[in-house]
Amino acid sequence: MMGFAMLLHVVAVVIWVGGMFFAYVILRPVAASQLEPPARLTLWSGVFAGFFPWVWSAIVAILATGLWMIFGWYRGMAHVGLYVHVMLALGILMMLIFFHVYFAPYARLKRSVAAQDWPAGGKSLAQIRMLVGINTLIGLLTIAIGAGGRWFAV
Repeated sequence: MMGFAMLLHVVAVVIWVGGMFFAYVILRPVAASQLEPPARLTLWSGVFAGFFPWVWSAIVAILATGLWMIFGWYRGMAHVGLYVHVMLALGILMMLIFFHVYFAPYARLKRSVAAQDWPAGGKSLAQIRMLVGINTLIGLLTIAIGAGGRWFAV
C-alpha cells in the first residue's frame, strides 16, 4: 500500500509542477512573442480551463497520499524527518498560492476574456504569471527536498 501511495503522490506532483514548468518556461514565451493580446488571453484562459482541473485532482491526491504516508505508515509527524515537515509546509504554501490564483486573477481573466476587456485580462494574466513562476520555483525546491532530504539531513 505504501508503494501505491508513493507512486500516486509522485505522479500528482509531476502533473502539477511539470505542467507549471511547461506553461511558464515553454508556452508563455512563445505565446507572448507570437500572439496579440486577444488571441494570447483567449489561449491562456483555455489552457487554464484544461489544466486547473488536473491541479485540483493533484492537490487532493498529494494531500491524501502524503497524509496517509505520514500518519498511516510513519505513525505521525513525530516520526518523520525534518525534510518531510519542510516538504509539507511548502506544499501547503503552493496550494494556498494556487487557491488565490484560481479564485482571484483566473476568475478575473475569464471575465475579462468574456467581455473582451484585453487590458484587464492582461493585468490578470501578469499576476497569474508571477504567481505561477513563484509556485514553479517552490515546487522544484519541494521536489529536491522530497527526493534528497533524507540523504542531506534536511
